[in-house]
Amino acid sequence: MPNLKDIRTRINSVITTRQVTSAMKMVSAAKLKKSQDNISHIRPFTIRLAGIIHDLNFSLEEDISCIYTDENKSEKVMILAIASNRGLCGAFNSNIVKTITTMINSDLQEEFKKGNVVVGVLGKQVAKLLKIKNITPEFEYNDLAQASTYKQTKTLSQKLIDGFTKGEYKKVLFVYNEFINAAVQNVQTHQYLPFSIPKIGQASRQSMQYLLEPDINGIIYSLIPEMLHAMLYQVVLESQASEHGARMTSMHKATDNATELINDLQLSYNKARQSAITNEILEVTGGAEALNG
Repeated sequence: MPNLKDIRTRINSVITTRQVTSAMKMVSAAKLKKSQDNISHIRPFTIRLAGIIHDLNFSLEEDISCIYTDENKSEKVMILAIASNRGLCGAFNSNIVKTITTMINSDLQEEFKKGNVVVGVLGKQVAKLLKIKNITPEFEYNDLAQASTYKQTKTLSQKLIDGFTKGEYKKVLFVYNEFINAAVQNVQTHQYLPFSIPKIGQASRQSMQYLLEPDINGIIYSLIPEMLHAMLYQVVLESQASEHGARMTSMHKATDNATELINDLQLSYNKARQSAITNEILEVTGGAEALNG
């Protein structure tokens, strides 16, 4: 049985750890509230913008065809992994890597063998995990994994759009965590390019009663890049909220586990202390009996 000093040292160490995990939980909870507000602002915007594009496209005789929606002759597939720069958030980062490796070993197996799968990364942790899997990212935008602005994400989205329209990529895919609530984050795989016109319910092609200039095709063509910029910004915000939720949940569990461990150690300490006292009493009693004898 360990001595009293060792148990006391371990108890103090776990108490310190519990203070850290509890503080991290509170910080993540505060950041989560701000991230949820950001998502509540961007989601209605992207939904409405998607609805406008859908309505305009539906009023045409056939779906619009342009450089953003048509496939090109490239053979490369770009996968953009969006995660975090920091750990201590459970399986938040590893789930992204697991999804990418599953894609590479199944749907994109032939492309990967030919060297036609390239990966871009937002988040240092995912970059490290991918390198362990012998997958070297083509580029890293780690600053965007933190609190980002629309202007910052637009730089990356424009890079992806230019790469697709110039024929560098056949397809651009996002892999990220969609925020459901503080305890639930779902890994999503989303095709970014070529852009698919949103399918939102049914409507009559004769329902459009507006005078549009210059024309419907021109308006849709100008709205699609704005939709693409907004989509990446929303995905980044979803990932940030998911990170804070995952870290808050993880630190909450760590704090509870530390409390439970402290209670167990305290019980062991009391038992060891009682045993030491009993042994001292036995020694004193034995010595007294020996003197009397």
